Amino acid sequence: MFKETIVPRLSETDGLKHINNTSLSIWFEHCRVPIFKFFVPGAIDDFESWNIILARSEYDFLSQIYFGKDVEVKTWVNKIGNSSFTVEQEAWQDGHRCAHGLAVGVHYDFKTQRSMPIPESVREKLQKHLREPHE
Repeated sequence: MFKETIVPRLSETDGLKHINNTSLSIWFEHCRVPIFKFFVPGAIDDFESWNIILARSEYDFLSQIYFGKDVEVKTWVNKIGNSSFTVEQEAWQDGHRCAHGLAVGVHYDFKTQRSMPIPESVREKLQKHLREPHE
């Protein structure tokens, strides 16, 4: 599991004094960067070497998230397929699970515009972060 602390910004706060729902997708993507690095081991901004795409993302908002209090995002690998992998994430504030999300990434060849199998070396790294049933 990966853990990252997010400090909500004032600009992410809406008129109801809670974090706007659009911020969650940005936070969760940011917290998937350690997994992206398995696929793109050089600089994460080396887009010439980039080889994953986001195929699906979904979020459940379980309670409001507020400005002025840190948020802990927990990130696990939920499933590993032949060419795709599912990441599970949760946002926690003040000991409460506030949001849950899933994102499906696909190992992708941009030149051929096709998915490709996840290399064994990457698969081994992903497996080390599979969510345990009790977590």
